[in-house]
Amino acid sequence: MGISQKLDLKQGQQLVMTPQLQQAIKLLQLTNLELTEFVESQLEENPFLERDERANGPERGEGTSERGETRADGEASADPSTLDTDYSNIDNEATRAEMPAGEAGAGDWSNVSGSRAASLSEEYDPTAQMTEEKSLHDHLTEQLHMSTRDEVQLLIGAHLIDLIDDGGYLREEVVDIAVRLGAEEKTVETALKLVQTFEPSGVGARTLQECLRLQLKDKGELTPNMDLFLEHIHYLGTHNLPALRRACRFSEEDLKTHIEAIRELNPKPGLQYGRDLVQTVIPDVHVTESADGGWKVELNADTLPKVIANERYFAKLSASSATEKQDTKSFLNEQMSNANWLVKSLDQRARTILKVSTEIVKFQDEFFVKGIAYLRPLNLKTIADAIELHESTVSRVTSNKYIHTPRGTFELKYFFTPAIAARHGEGQYSAESIRHRIKALIDSEDPMNPLSDDRLVVLLADENVDIARRTVAKYREALGIASSVQRRRQAKRALG
Repeated sequence: MGISQKLDLKQGQQLVMTPQLQQAIKLLQLTNLELTEFVESQLEENPFLERDERANGPERGEGTSERGETRADGEASADPSTLDTDYSNIDNEATRAEMPAGEAGAGDWSNVSGSRAASLSEEYDPTAQMTEEKSLHDHLTEQLHMSTRDEVQLLIGAHLIDLIDDGGYLREEVVDIAVRLGAEEKTVETALKLVQTFEPSGVGARTLQECLRLQLKDKGELTPNMDLFLEHIHYLGTHNLPALRRACRFSEEDLKTHIEAIRELNPKPGLQYGRDLVQTVIPDVHVTESADGGWKVELNADTLPKVIANERYFAKLSASSATEKQDTKSFLNEQMSNANWLVKSLDQRARTILKVSTEIVKFQDEFFVKGIAYLRPLNLKTIADAIELHESTVSRVTSNKYIHTPRGTFELKYFFTPAIAARHGEGQYSAESIRHRIKALIDSEDPMNPLSDDRLVVLLADENVDIARRTVAKYREALGIASSVQRRRQAKRALG
């Protein structure tokens, strides 16, 4: 059979991410401080973008109040689908598409900052010569992008890195993270194992033992005897060396050797990198009680950048004889398109945050009325389905966004907790409310007769909570509460 060539036409559909859509997604996940910084940079670069100086703030479309106000027991003030940017179908499988070449006003933001940088390349910028100490977060993020191109692993890995504290520890359970992201626990565990291979050695550990074990494994010194030593290292923390030696069945010399090896390790590997700057939390949303007993959800107008696109200036420049050159016309069209897109994206961002926050308040109404014991189990899919957005969009909205309520200021992610089943019936309890209850039980215990984890399981079972002992231990450790043996020992020291 001879080889031949032919052309076939196929019709298909695929979701693409244009530069404008990428920009809108980027704006959605920025904090209010990062957003302000970004808008300021665009004000400097774009001649048609201006600060809106009107006293009442920017107009936000028909049906929206000047403060972006809505009620928790009603529909959101605006439907994001009415704007150009559609967040409802954005997911991590979307592919990037290039804009048609030579299209005037296409709004490709990828070259905006670059064109300005090129024009200023010959100017000396003293701030560019300053060195900035790299944070642990930045260091891990760089390694993540060099280690994998799998989009799912990149997303989960980035979330795990966000959860790692300054000491280098991951303080949340993998199962809780999996529920929040709507991913398989095995997939999250795979991403965590990848992060744990990064520098500094020991990063991403959930316990001290795991941190030391990772460092020893990197050094090739994780022997069976050392692994046994790590299992009983709590005796070293209480300076109970005889008990440690008996548990490991070591000689005095072996015990000394293992202790010296441990002292060469770093119990908090993350501290060798610069810390992220501590910033005052400015809430993005305010929740107050309305006159009729419901909840009023408002955007914090102080955090919303107020910008407009100056169409008159654009029309004036476009009509002048100086714009006869095609390059000049293309530049003006591009800048005007960018200005209009930024204004729309900021408006879309505000509406989406308001809509997600409103739905969270509706779902967690009992928490605001009665307290943390009534916090309901919640995942991203529940909110996403209720407001017809994609789960990844809800995840971006709730990251680093804060809500001020009568019960305090919380990150929006605080309201997403896994479920703990009830012993009888179909009821469920949120993990956060169970942690709160464990802390309350321990706070009210007899110091000389502290509650063991087994006893806590029994007490919670009496309250219709079906929870395993290991889960109680994990929650107790996450709260920074010592074991019953250590609490009794501390009580005796205080009395003695």
